[in-house]
Amino acid sequence: MGFSENLSSSVGVILAEPARVTRWKSAAQGRRRSMLRHIVPALFLLLLTGCSSVPVTRYAGQTPLLVPEEFFSGPLVAHGVVKDRGGEVIRRFSADIDASWSEGVGTLDERFLFDDGERDTRVWRLEPAGQGQYRATAGDVVGVGHAQVAGNAMFLDYVLRVPLGEGSIDLAIDDRMYLVSPDRLINESVMRKFGLRVGEILLVIERLDGER
Repeated sequence: MGFSENLSSSVGVILAEPARVTRWKSAAQGRRRSMLRHIVPALFLLLLTGCSSVPVTRYAGQTPLLVPEEFFSGPLVAHGVVKDRGGEVIRRFSADIDASWSEGVGTLDERFLFDDGERDTRVWRLEPAGQGQYRATAGDVVGVGHAQVAGNAMFLDYVLRVPLGEGSIDLAIDDRMYLVSPDRLINESVMRKFGLRVGEILLVIERLDGER
């Protein structure tokens, strides 16, 4: 994606964390036993909280129903922001999207314009996999992403390859979409590395053709 280079500094900070933790353990070794008595229960509670993500099926009874073949059809427009891992907005963008379906496979051709004048493109392919599930692929996505639809929500999980320095890094993306009106969808994406949040995207997608 076009915002990936702005996230490189945040990703670098995350990658430095293991070394900092190692140094801290060495300096605090004398207090380790007493600290563990308090830390272990707290970490256990944190892990339980982190594993309690709301499943898309929780929204099965919500309306309006999100039908990808209907919403992602024709011209759409998106407006959004990119945040770093501290929650600060680092970029704003808009996007024009041409969406179509042929022989059951959807194509979303996205053209981005960022607030600094940078332009970028990305093409998604959505292939139904049965029972409200879809396979999703794009040029900078590693392997195949997996989407599931229930009620007014669509959750998409995939791995994004982001440029970093002279190489690249893979980020896990948790993409969640909610249809709030027949022609308007709210999308929130969280990017993680080593299980830690490194960035977030918030955007609104609107259909330009209101006729169904």
